[in-house]
Amino acid sequence: MAIRTLDGRRFADMVLQGAQHLSNNAKSVDALNVFPVPDGDTGTNMNLSMTSGAKEVKNHISDHIGNVAGALAKGLLMGARGNSGVILSQLFRGFAKAIEGALTINSVEFAAALEAGVTTAYKAVMKPVEGTILTVAKDAAKRAVAVAKKQTDIVIVMEEAVKEAKASLQRTPDLLPVLKEVGVVDSGGQGLVYVYEGFLAGLKGENVEGLKAASLSMQELINTEHHKSAQSHIHTDEIEFGYCTEFMVRFEEEKLRQSPFSEETFRKELSQFGDSLLVVADDELVKVHIHAEHPGEVLTYGQRYGSLLNIKIENMREQHAHIVNEAASAVPKTARQKQPYGIIVISMGDGIADLFKSIGAHAVIEGGQTMNPSTEDIVTAIESVYAETVFVLPNNKNIIMAAEQAASVVGNRVIVVPTKTIPQGLSALLAFNPSASPEQNEKAMAAALSQVRTGQVTFAVRDTAIDGIEIAKGDYMGIADGKIAVSEKDKLQAAKKLLDELLSEDAEILTILYGEEATEEEVQELVDYIEATYTDIEVEAHNGKQPLYPFIFSVE
Repeated sequence: MAIRTLDGRRFADMVLQGAQHLSNNAKSVDALNVFPVPDGDTGTNMNLSMTSGAKEVKNHISDHIGNVAGALAKGLLMGARGNSGVILSQLFRGFAKAIEGALTINSVEFAAALEAGVTTAYKAVMKPVEGTILTVAKDAAKRAVAVAKKQTDIVIVMEEAVKEAKASLQRTPDLLPVLKEVGVVDSGGQGLVYVYEGFLAGLKGENVEGLKAASLSMQELINTEHHKSAQSHIHTDEIEFGYCTEFMVRFEEEKLRQSPFSEETFRKELSQFGDSLLVVADDELVKVHIHAEHPGEVLTYGQRYGSLLNIKIENMREQHAHIVNEAASAVPKTARQKQPYGIIVISMGDGIADLFKSIGAHAVIEGGQTMNPSTEDIVTAIESVYAETVFVLPNNKNIIMAAEQAASVVGNRVIVVPTKTIPQGLSALLAFNPSASPEQNEKAMAAALSQVRTGQVTFAVRDTAIDGIEIAKGDYMGIADGKIAVSEKDKLQAAKKLLDELLSEDAEILTILYGEEATEEEVQELVDYIEATYTDIEVEAHNGKQPLYPFIFSVE
């Protein structure tokens, strides 16, 4: 049956089926991680992100496709995890913007929205890389636009988009040499294909459970080639603005004609009323959270754009007094000024978290290798530190985009220092000077990244060959600054060879962070080896308690 107009309910079915199909195949996407490390989480991140979007859609199903697409974009934005999740959220943010206000759309408008999503996603990435999810999305959208010029049936347009997405996915190894070397296609691109396959099933009124289990072909490919409730934490001894104010504004056309809505302007204007500002807008409404001293002024400003909904105002000073009386908590009665700086780090392992706190981190978000925090997790942490300027250290290359997206959501001044490893995060934090300006600190912390080398020891989850190194499942790999340098059957042998790779003549300090799978005896053997082999190196060892990585080395 031909479908020439797409409404909100059918699009909602597409989204729900797309999310389900991705969920069904998330492990297959994880298996496509280029490095055979036990933290290949592209599928997990995309699944959690898409699930957040689908949940928002399920709560806002209507005939109006613009509204449903807006709900998808909103859910994806706040649930985005990892680079793949952020890019996915931007694809559908652009899609939603292209059709906002539309009750239904035709094939040309559908294809144009896909293309608008691609444009938005490319703009969100500082240095777009071809051979990734971006390429797959771009090629699929381009094909959809071409077909829609001649074909009014949206089913055919989607079929052709899926077909081209699959073809583009198979071409990704030709664009990224590392994919060809390992013998896999791009994991993010594969995740998007699953989403689009689910879209097609939903468009046809089918259920993804009836689709052929694509995970089998992914596993065959691999075998052939060998291979954590987001609420603002109120520091009650720091209350400068006494009322926690939350409300929504449902836009009204008459008011918007008099006062056109701009999310950026709205956020800027509200910031004068208080702090801890969070603004999330879609096509139908804007949601606001702010700590204000005069909430009535905030509500009056919001009414310029529409009617107020779900107003919630809490007297934080009263709450504080109640907590003191109930729990006999010794909290100062006078309010402190907002602190000039706050520092947030992301890490896994209680020992590493304690280490970060001991050298100045104000908040530590649990996350990293196996579970990337969402945009909302990072927003909540930014809200909690109560500072004029907040520095965020992601300490993982797959968290940087989510951190940057969180920074764009909140009203506070947020600086993301692009730390990709725990050692880089420690080095950046040690370079922080509370007496310096934000600009000076940003420059100093960024410069510190090049002064440290990172080594990691972990185990292989499959057979593979990469950079000329044969790796068997279960082998211990030594990774030097993101590149696999050694592979050994023995954990300590791998660690020693990795250290030989990392320790140059200029090296002065070696810090060993040992994890859950390392013993005190193994750590001592490594220390003895360093002291005997590299007599000028100062060695420190800390129990990081991190999972998956028995050893993390920091060389300065």
